[in-house]
Amino acid sequence: MSKLFIVPTPIGNLGDITFRAIETLKSVDLILAEDTRTSSKLLKNYNIKNSTESYHMHNEHKKLIAIIDKLNSGYEIALISDAGTPGISDPGFLLVRECIKNKIEIECLPGATAFIPALVNSGLPSDRFLFEGFLPVKKGRTKRLKELADENKTVVFYESPHRVLKTLNDLSAYFKEESRVSISRELTKIHEETFRGTVKDSIEHFEKKKPKGEFVIILSPN
Repeated sequence: MSKLFIVPTPIGNLGDITFRAIETLKSVDLILAEDTRTSSKLLKNYNIKNSTESYHMHNEHKKLIAIIDKLNSGYEIALISDAGTPGISDPGFLLVRECIKNKIEIECLPGATAFIPALVNSGLPSDRFLFEGFLPVKKGRTKRLKELADENKTVVFYESPHRVLKTLNDLSAYFKEESRVSISRELTKIHEETFRGTVKDSIEHFEKKKPKGEFVIILSPN
């Protein structure tokens, strides 16, 4: 029976992978990796020697039909991203949707994702929250920020180091300067760090300390 496995991988610490994920990656016919060079470190660490193929945001449309053909011919394929769970701000949605259309079985393993530990660690309300992921870079950004300003839930953002200050300044403009934020970077890695304070405080903090690493911003309800 053909099957697509969605396999979460560690977001930093290589020890944060499940036994089941390792067994699955060793058993499939093919591993689709966002960046085969990045994934090779994880695969070598666990002596996983299966065939790999790149599958990322720049080629997913082009490769979709060929992958479905392989699955229809009986392949078992695992999809992994560079870090975390595929489909969460990473490629995966298109392939899952196409598998559903073709009645191909899908199994998603539980595992690592960056925003859950950042949210729980924030000390902000986590019973009801909105996962926003990355804000639009240009088109639609202002409109989306205005919509989020009316939210009564905790909001979770992903952000890159070179845009984190811009995003914090935008949050200051559309929310309240005194809104509480928790900003985590490099989760599970050696230089893991969480800053907690107001939006205003966070801007001052990262103006003095150059942002490095990947960021998760947790913003309190407005």
